Amino acid sequence: MNKPWYLDRRTFLRGTGVTLSLPFLECMSVNASVAQRPKRFCAVYFPYGVSMSSKDENAKWRWFPEGEGANYQFNESLKPLDPLRDNLTVLGGLSHPNGRTIGGHDTADIWLTGAMLKGAQMTNTISLDQIAAEHIGNETRFRSITLSNTGGVGEVTRSSTLSYTRSGQPIPAINQPRLVYNRLFGVEKGSKEEQRSQLTNSRSMLDLVLDHSKSVRGKLGRRDQEKFDEYLASVRQIEERVERSEQWLDIPKPSVNAIGLHLDADDSTPEELMKTMYDLMFLAFQTDSTRFATYQLDNMNGATSIAGKFPQLLGFGKSSHSLAHGGNKPAGAEALGKWDQFRAKQFSYFLKRLRDTQEGEGNLLDHTIVMYGSSNSNTHNNKNYPTILAGGDKMGFKHGQYLRYNEDTPFANVHRTILNRLEVPVDAFADSNGELQEIVA
Repeated sequence: MNKPWYLDRRTFLRGTGVTLSLPFLECMSVNASVAQRPKRFCAVYFPYGVSMSSKDENAKWRWFPEGEGANYQFNESLKPLDPLRDNLTVLGGLSHPNGRTIGGHDTADIWLTGAMLKGAQMTNTISLDQIAAEHIGNETRFRSITLSNTGGVGEVTRSSTLSYTRSGQPIPAINQPRLVYNRLFGVEKGSKEEQRSQLTNSRSMLDLVLDHSKSVRGKLGRRDQEKFDEYLASVRQIEERVERSEQWLDIPKPSVNAIGLHLDADDSTPEELMKTMYDLMFLAFQTDSTRFATYQLDNMNGATSIAGKFPQLLGFGKSSHSLAHGGNKPAGAEALGKWDQFRAKQFSYFLKRLRDTQEGEGNLLDHTIVMYGSSNSNTHNNKNYPTILAGGDKMGFKHGQYLRYNEDTPFANVHRTILNRLEVPVDAFADSNGELQEIVA
């Protein structure tokens, strides 16, 4: 029986010619007195590692903190995160065993998968965010959102996305803020009937393509079949998006205030681009449009990367790749450390927005797990990943510490711990051998 305080998750406000969907409210729980908050996950990645210097005056630019446990102090690189130290944990010493023996620029692809890239096509496996989205992504309009500053999928070992499907196919990332905004919050053109008809036609065409593909695939050689399967995976992603659009067609998108968003920011205005991408992830979580997001700040494609020039445009002197390579040279540690500091400042802005937004007894950050880091410690070293785990205080995490591990603890233990806190049932993840008990309350 419905209680007077109970609202269905798909309730929306009606006015004269206007309908607005609602964010997640306490009364949308089956029992408002024990309201179950949405559990969220976000991953933010940067390439090439960090400033690792421990010599003389350059030691202050070392990314990893001084001290250990609760008695640690941030160096200059992470100083912007000092106001949030009670909401995060710095992890050191971790890495994917499958990434330790491959090229120094090849590990971004497996940061969220832990896979052993193998075969002619170097096939990946499903990423952490997509495992979670498979289990609880149907509760929102979008199962997940995949963002990057470069966009698309890139190439194998130089991927421009962090997210991979069940079959290990890369999910294209969006790098245009206006496109992200329109997908999340934009008003669709045409009447509901016109939109429904367009979606039906699109689904019919996709069905024909997939049906015809069965006969075509059988005529191809093995390598062509692998490439053809990649193409079909993209078609199926479009088909799924069409189906979800049909399911949510009668539910209006949330209305948000776009003031302050730099929706036309691009690779010529990197600071505005990064800030707006963080803002869009925040709004997606706040409106419960999705509960899973990935954001790649740059890929490992060296000088050809769109985002590789960002440090130069922002006055840090060199490309991100060159800064990383110069990190162990005179003055190089400070130059790279200042770039690390800039990225930490942007990340701090995102965490503060989540922390300062009330949600029930706590805030958005309390119910959101955020992982930030790289798959290199420095340019060609695939060990000792610089990693920050933030948020999730109401999901069973405890923070305010710097923890160092040895190589017996695989990075996948972090992924497994996250999935368990999201209440996604997994016996293991990649080569995990347990949880990180030190970060669990």
